[in-house]
Amino acid sequence: METFASLAYLIAAICFIMALRGLSHPETARNGLTYGMAGMAAAIFVTLLLPSVSSYFLIFLGIALGGTIGTIIARRIEMTALPQLVAAFHSLVGLAAVLVALAAFYNPEAYGIGAFGEIKFASLVEMALGAAIGAVTFTGSIIAWGKLQGTISGKPFIFPGQHKINAGLGLTMVALIIMLCATGHPFFLWLIILLAFALGILMIIPIGGADMPVIVSMLNSYSGWAAAGIGFTLQNNLLIITGALVGAAGAILSYIMCKGMNRSFFNVILGGFGGENAAVAGDLGDRHANMGAAEDAAYLMKNASRVIIVPGYGMAVAQAQHALREMADILKHEGVDVKYAIHPVAGRMPGHMNVLLAEASVPYDEVFELEDINRDFAQTDVVYIIGANDITNPAAKNDPTSPIYGMPVLDVEKAKTVLFVKRSMGSGYAGIDNPLFYADNTIMLLDDAKKMTEDIVKAME
Repeated sequence: METFASLAYLIAAICFIMALRGLSHPETARNGLTYGMAGMAAAIFVTLLLPSVSSYFLIFLGIALGGTIGTIIARRIEMTALPQLVAAFHSLVGLAAVLVALAAFYNPEAYGIGAFGEIKFASLVEMALGAAIGAVTFTGSIIAWGKLQGTISGKPFIFPGQHKINAGLGLTMVALIIMLCATGHPFFLWLIILLAFALGILMIIPIGGADMPVIVSMLNSYSGWAAAGIGFTLQNNLLIITGALVGAAGAILSYIMCKGMNRSFFNVILGGFGGENAAVAGDLGDRHANMGAAEDAAYLMKNASRVIIVPGYGMAVAQAQHALREMADILKHEGVDVKYAIHPVAGRMPGHMNVLLAEASVPYDEVFELEDINRDFAQTDVVYIIGANDITNPAAKNDPTSPIYGMPVLDVEKAKTVLFVKRSMGSGYAGIDNPLFYADNTIMLLDDAKKMTEDIVKAME
């Protein structure tokens, strides 16, 4: 049975690797999900067949409850709420790691790691690390969920000595892990968990809303490493492999997002960027913006030879992707060359815009990443920006005092005409005013993204 289980776990691990590979591109994402589901189904099935499983009632009860809740949430969740959903799920992974560590500590015989009070040294290290990382993931993910959901302010909550306090808590936890390994006393394990809960809150609460997608990705990585640590305690090779895959994937994704914002990971953790520089309404000086209507936009785009569409979070909030594709279809029928430009941090997580466009059946060959399309803006007649802000802000290139200076942005200002769809003249998620609003070649279309796009479609027809 052990040989069969090992072989099945290996196949499941390969499926998970294939899932990650498939999810790296929209065209193969559906196959990636299929591989992931197949791998998970195989892993659960084989685990249930193991001789160590003595009771199925609680297992099936947990699967039924979790599966029902997950199905309901998946059917009801809006695309705009996916980042906070991911954060919420990460918190559950972290809490599961804490609970498994406690279960193993109080009943080590069931896990083959010794007796209570005489647990193996290596197992104590593993469960302490797994519990600590899991606890940080749990409370940190809850704070991230709150900031993304809007129940907690997206502004950085800065307090004196925050970094010294966090460093002190981290060093204290290391000392407590050493004491736990030396004595095996449960007091130290509980203290580790409580301090880790506090550290998760104190680490994430100072970070601004604009950096929260990076933090969600980082917490994803943490949840993976927590699972891997508990996998050693449970002596489950598949859990170790899967946790390591999730941990590595989350770390790589965090790096990609930081690179997309031209910021280091430590700069995100220590900087507290996002929301602190929000433009004050009415504090716009003598700057003048050109206002337009749907008819103006329809005329300009129908008479253009090339149009580039830049989707952002505003498109996701308004669920305007279907109207956008309809508009693009009309333009293509008129002989206009239409492309879509995707910034790596557009929306609230990487791939957010790609998924929305795929939902509207936008052809993959019309969607281009920043580095592949930036050179095309100078030869473009019209750029249609729908709900994107910070990723088109030229201050990132020409204002050294801007908090986003150095961040790679789309060179939309080089186009002949920029049509900017927004609800208002307010700043974007990062809280930074966009000088592009006031450029001579920019026309502001102030309205709900879906309504404005539908009005443009009507005007074109």
